[in-house]
Amino acid sequence: MRKTSVLFFVGALALAPLAAVADPSYVLTAPNWGAKQTSAVQAAGGTVVYSHGAAGIGVVTSNAPDFLARVQASNAFQTAAEDMMVKWQQDTPVLDADPGPQAVNPGNDTYYPVQWAHAALDSPGAWAAGCTGAGARVAVLDGGIYSAHSDLAGAIDTACSASFVPGQPYNNDVGTFWHGTHVAGIIAARDNGIGVIGVAPNATILGVKVLHNGSGSFGNVILGLLYAADPASFGAVNCQKADIINMSLGAIFPKTASGSLIGALAKAVNFAGSKGVLVISAAGNSGIDFGQAGNYVDVPGDSGGSLAISATAPLAWAYGNTNYTRPASYSDWGEGFVTLAGPGGDFAYPGNENCTMPTATGTITTACWVFDMYLSTSRGTTATGGYTWAAGTSMATPATAGVAALIKGRFPNISRGELKARLIQSAVDAGKVGADEFYGHGFVNAARACTQP
Repeated sequence: MRKTSVLFFVGALALAPLAAVADPSYVLTAPNWGAKQTSAVQAAGGTVVYSHGAAGIGVVTSNAPDFLARVQASNAFQTAAEDMMVKWQQDTPVLDADPGPQAVNPGNDTYYPVQWAHAALDSPGAWAAGCTGAGARVAVLDGGIYSAHSDLAGAIDTACSASFVPGQPYNNDVGTFWHGTHVAGIIAARDNGIGVIGVAPNATILGVKVLHNGSGSFGNVILGLLYAADPASFGAVNCQKADIINMSLGAIFPKTASGSLIGALAKAVNFAGSKGVLVISAAGNSGIDFGQAGNYVDVPGDSGGSLAISATAPLAWAYGNTNYTRPASYSDWGEGFVTLAGPGGDFAYPGNENCTMPTATGTITTACWVFDMYLSTSRGTTATGGYTWAAGTSMATPATAGVAALIKGRFPNISRGELKARLIQSAVDAGKVGADEFYGHGFVNAARACTQP
């Protein structure tokens, strides 16, 4: 028996101070960061690891036991907090799919026929109109992206991709799935006659590693955001910023806990917006109505100007069900929280029988419920990479980011505000008439986004 993993992040309350492998790390904010802030850190016994003047954010270290109290007393900062390691992505239990594979070998096959999400988005309508994402840059803030994957060849800006996880390159993670690789393929897997096709198959991916095995600190994520929006401030003077940032990650916190870190993350998101970058984030997979969540908040979905994306999927697609806007069984939602909905896949079909579906060159047989999920690139077990089904708002988010990349490629001089407006205005109204709790402004549509006046 072989098994297939259903992999996606869920909100997590697991918080802990950063492991004591080095001096404790802190995230500090100010209206702007300048000599006053640097001097205050040094006077309190700390060292500035990185600071951004315009964003007003710094990540610092110190082994002084009273460091936090001293910097707070300096009146140089708006907020100061010890950094925390967070489980931003969490795998669901492994589910049987006899004899479904965990990953399929591309060989000479093209698995586009089982990528139902393209029909849901009307990607072919966008491609026929000449929209392929060429010229658009999408930063994937995630775990590692397997840069040697055959379906991502030419898609990744390897020279400008970066890692903010100490000791780990941007193109490394653990296991055979690699969440970041799956996300990157949804956005920009090449149309090369093998494997799968991304929504924006000619877009460029900027890999920004902020997690390892699904975990990372607030500081890592914040630095990744600042880098994607302003690489020159990190010394990468020959690297262009991203046009779009995809964050298929998230965690749930009480609003009264870690407020300074949550605020710093929102500040980083808003700085990216000020640089003309559209930030798109997963709404989360805990089935929570964040319009009525009271004391709880999901970040970065609810951070600053980020767009939170809910997930949909057909149920029993292998049997001909094409209700692509059906709410996924796990998706978070909520009035004032969700901006848009996108195809994320699901695993709710109750049967375990097998189905056989056509590919471009043959057929593929696996459990029927597996076909309701999203097939994309993964690390796999071969040198050229593999393909894995997964489901979650982690998948709906890059599908939406891919549509944004199509728009940016079609209209290269479009502003962030105009890009956001076109993405929203071209969405298909689903659910209740007008904006609603689950779909926000609607279900994203690639063809309308590219062709509407």
